[in-house]
Amino acid sequence: MPVGTQGTVKAVEARELEEMGAAIILGNAYHLYLRPGTALLEKAGGLHRFAGWTRPILTDSGGYQVFSLSSLRSISDEGVRFRSHIDGSGHLFTPETVIDIQRSLGSDIMMVLDECTPYPCDESYARASNDMTLRWALRARERLERTSPLYGHAQALFGIVQGSTYAGIREESARGLAAMEFDGYAIGGLSVGEPEGEMYRITQVCTDILPQDRPRYLMGVGTPRNILEAIARGVDMFDCVLPTRNGRNAVLFTRAGKLNMRNAAHADDFTPPDPTCSCYACRNFTRAYLRHLFKAGEILALQLATLHNLKFYLRLVAEAREAILAGCFVQWKDSMINALSAGRPGAEPTPQ
Repeated sequence: MPVGTQGTVKAVEARELEEMGAAIILGNAYHLYLRPGTALLEKAGGLHRFAGWTRPILTDSGGYQVFSLSSLRSISDEGVRFRSHIDGSGHLFTPETVIDIQRSLGSDIMMVLDECTPYPCDESYARASNDMTLRWALRARERLERTSPLYGHAQALFGIVQGSTYAGIREESARGLAAMEFDGYAIGGLSVGEPEGEMYRITQVCTDILPQDRPRYLMGVGTPRNILEAIARGVDMFDCVLPTRNGRNAVLFTRAGKLNMRNAAHADDFTPPDPTCSCYACRNFTRAYLRHLFKAGEILALQLATLHNLKFYLRLVAEAREAILAGCFVQWKDSMINALSAGRPGAEPTPQ
């Protein structure tokens, strides 16, 4: 899912997302609640109409902001009290109000309120946090049943497995949520600083328990390798800012690894950025031209690189799906990871 936190995927039009085959995008309830606000979105007829996006939208509950904006919030069993990062105003998110907000947004998939624990955290904190997240999930489920969609289409609700890197807590979380019979299940609290091997281990713990007939969604992950390894462990859905953030910082994902388009090596390279790609940038422009655009500070550089990276990610998961259906996923995955690992060093972007 391309990440459209504030109702837009940065540097990309909805038309372009549709043309490249994006079937669903992600928005964030926290950001959209603060700006432009639920009253305006209801007046507009919901987020789909407001943003001009006709395909499905998944909205995060704001739980990740509970983690990332820790200096601006306090947590209790009631919910999360926080101060807006925009104007400092005070707000309260509860499991119930988060459902109400997402009803106003009209997203096709809603997420329950959860706490994403930091890494590392001690086992007692992880257990207490997960117990609270399970209580919140039940309250969200009850609120869902007491309310109705506003715009004439059904809204699914996903539970979120937490428990840090403690397998026992993760198992309790997955079993507790499965008993609540959500429409799908997310695995949260990973890709927050833990070793890559721990991410894969905990993902496997969760997918071994979560129902196989419901979508399993690994939140906020990740690199192409992370995604392929998680698919191998039974994950169906992903979101991550890496393709768009890397693109805006001149880093392209290719089948041969990453390319930093600011590097001097591309100054007189008149080959396509990625000869294997059919995106607009790779069909029409050269590495030399993209480097020139980035060095000159042209907005077109951000657009072309973002389009390419999103196309790369969408193609990667499409090919993974084809390999699964053909019965050769493991061989294909290993071959792809070997190719991706051949990328040039020093291609990491500057965060922005």
